[in-house]
Amino acid sequence: MIAALCAAIAQKKAPVVAGLDPALSMVPERMLKDAYAAHGETLKGAAEAILSFNKEIIDYVYDLVPCVKPQIAMYERFGFEGVRAYVETIRYAKEKGLFVIGDIKRGDIGSTASAYAEAHIGTVQVGSKTYAAFEEDFATVNAYLGSDGVKPFVDICNKEDKGIFVLVKTSNPSGGELQDKVLAGTQEMTVYEQMAALVSEWGKDSMDGDYSNVGAVTGATYPEEGKKLRALMPHTFFLVPGYGAQGATAKDLAPFFNKDGSGAIVNSSRGIIAAWQSKEYEGIKDAEHAAGEAARMAANTMITELRTVTGGN
Repeated sequence: MIAALCAAIAQKKAPVVAGLDPALSMVPERMLKDAYAAHGETLKGAAEAILSFNKEIIDYVYDLVPCVKPQIAMYERFGFEGVRAYVETIRYAKEKGLFVIGDIKRGDIGSTASAYAEAHIGTVQVGSKTYAAFEEDFATVNAYLGSDGVKPFVDICNKEDKGIFVLVKTSNPSGGELQDKVLAGTQEMTVYEQMAALVSEWGKDSMDGDYSNVGAVTGATYPEEGKKLRALMPHTFFLVPGYGAQGATAKDLAPFFNKDGSGAIVNSSRGIIAAWQSKEYEGIKDAEHAAGEAARMAANTMITELRTVTGGN
């Protein structure tokens, strides 16, 4: 699966994933009114508004970027109807030819990990029939329970040609409270470096071309650590959050890519989907499709900036 994503990135010359992390406060008033008129101020009405919003964003960026990343918590808060909107968002994105990273950050062991893997990147058997419940191409995984929580995902990656991104060095400020701790018995190896070593080892069992289907989440807000991790994991593909709204700029991203400009895809969520609300795009706020138009402009700007650090790739 990672080889197919790499090919799509190369074709569009855009190592960019648009994060679909919507909130009702981001949804244009016209969409809210239409959804509430049809379904009332209910969880279903909220979910329909979110789905309409996502579809507009996808319509305006699908030819520019290779991938989207819906964050499941933003949908689960609306209950069953929100999960339905999550599933329909995935299906709509795939109809447009986009890869989908399910940002689910699951982490458990044994049969529970297997169930998560089957649900999100695998299939489930129901009598004589087989179903893909969520249909993501990739999923994010919290591996801090160790190998027992990752192996079921790797098995599904190999069986179904799917991929995962394992949390290694996250972009949030407090991540270092655990991830930066030096391991006992070592002089300087940190927890995140040990996780990187494990990810590399797990990845050997699922190589797909130059990179493994077992990727790593490495935050753009820590470029020095990113440089170190790139050296430690030359055959690991990076999902890099933290660009834009979280403070990282294009110049911070160079260390996450290999010398040929490959090896990473950079996420922007609010910077793309909420661009229509920013001062930079005030001039189109009253346009009928302001959210989509601003998202397209923001995605184009991001792509142009990233090409300065990837050599145009």
